[in-house]
Amino acid sequence: MAGKQFPSPAHSRPASASSRRLLAAVAASLILFTAFYFLLLSPSSHRPTPAILASPSATTSFLASLDRFLSDPHPAASAAAPGELDAAIRVQEEARLYGDEYPAWPAPAAGPLRVYVYEMPGKFTYDLLRLFRDSYRDTDNLTSNGSPVHRLIEQHSIDYWLWADLIAPESQRLLKSVVRVQRQEEADIFYVPFFTTISYFLLEKQECKALYREALKWVTDQPAWQRSEGRDHVIPVHHPWSFKSVRRFVKKAIWLLPDMDSTGNWYKPGQVYLEKDVILPYVPNVDLCDHKCVLETQFKRSILLFFRGRLKRNAGGKIRSKLVEELKSAEDIVIEEGSAGAQGKAAAQDGMRKSLFCLSPAGDTPSSARLFDAIVSGCIPVIISDELELPFEGILDYREIALFVSSSDAVQPGWLVKYLRGIDAKRIREIQSNLVKYSRHFLYSSPAQPLGPEDLTWRMIAGKVVNIKLQIRRSQRLVRESRSVCTCECRVGNTTRML
Repeated sequence: MAGKQFPSPAHSRPASASSRRLLAAVAASLILFTAFYFLLLSPSSHRPTPAILASPSATTSFLASLDRFLSDPHPAASAAAPGELDAAIRVQEEARLYGDEYPAWPAPAAGPLRVYVYEMPGKFTYDLLRLFRDSYRDTDNLTSNGSPVHRLIEQHSIDYWLWADLIAPESQRLLKSVVRVQRQEEADIFYVPFFTTISYFLLEKQECKALYREALKWVTDQPAWQRSEGRDHVIPVHHPWSFKSVRRFVKKAIWLLPDMDSTGNWYKPGQVYLEKDVILPYVPNVDLCDHKCVLETQFKRSILLFFRGRLKRNAGGKIRSKLVEELKSAEDIVIEEGSAGAQGKAAAQDGMRKSLFCLSPAGDTPSSARLFDAIVSGCIPVIISDELELPFEGILDYREIALFVSSSDAVQPGWLVKYLRGIDAKRIREIQSNLVKYSRHFLYSSPAQPLGPEDLTWRMIAGKVVNIKLQIRRSQRLVRESRSVCTCECRVGNTTRML
């Protein structure tokens, strides 16, 4: 068949020097591309997994973030509630139902959660943040059980991290799950930025109670609150003592909590329940042990089980003294008294990084900050708290990063030590690897990071919006006292148990 004739290789002209250089460059590029391609396809366990996808300017330090926050101006929003809020909201909802702009509402594809942030007077917000900043270096105040007051405030500073992100300029924010709106009729949720924990610990008792009453009146006077009776309002009450004197007046609002105490010591029956409220993690008291750190410490973890903290607690925390009695003579186990001060932090961090397992028993409430210290330390939590509710459990599967042991099993002679020694090395490595991945979900930061605790908080709340609207509309149309209708708001208390 006729056609163009190509010279055979034996009769080809020699390649020029420039051609050879070009071919060599192409070959080198192909080799690099192939290596990079197979690196991407290699199992995740063979390459570092970032604990948090932080921007270069992100900080997880509460004090450093607060200094920067207070030095930057935050202009107040100019919008006010419309005269007929209910009518304005109805217009917005009809647009979402029937308009082209929101064809999928109320499905998740409709877009981010819309949050209206109240502009409360400075005595409820900035003044309290400045009080903390200006006093934390010079105070040695301790609570009745010996814990440093300012460290407790940092531990429960979720109200700061959420608010600082919400009011930051949109150009600086990274979260796509939530957006701040300036018009109340556009909001799905209303955020109340009152620093209940700072006021509890740093104000005199009567001054604090008076400020609580003022905040209560300010919030409940708002038209949006009166319309919904607070059902679509978010109130951070993360310390179990904060806002306690007036909680009964805001029990229909969404509370941001560390756990759901079922004893009635901290939260009264009917005030808290999972259908309404959101559990948030404590701010860790130790530094992050990232992927590199976990690899470096993996073969140095000579302690089987570690615990440092208060050994005597009330309520469900009484199990601590029983565990001490059971474990005090066991080999390769460290159980010691300690507090959350600077020396305590260093000792706890060092001990956790030398241990395979970290004990996380109940405290005065079912939860303990020690759980989150263990997670970010790469130490496998052993949770002994039968009534514990966990943060973001609708999103996260804690079986991947923790062991759950019933209180009755844990105090049986020899049972816990035998159980831990029986876990094979492969399973331990799997959980350690998962801890590196999961730690990002428990690190508050500025700016807030995708899949960080701030992001997951709003995702959890977004899942409640439809039911909140249902409860609001039912309350608006039912004839009062005409009939008794039981809803989730009638619950007697929390009886959830870990199986």
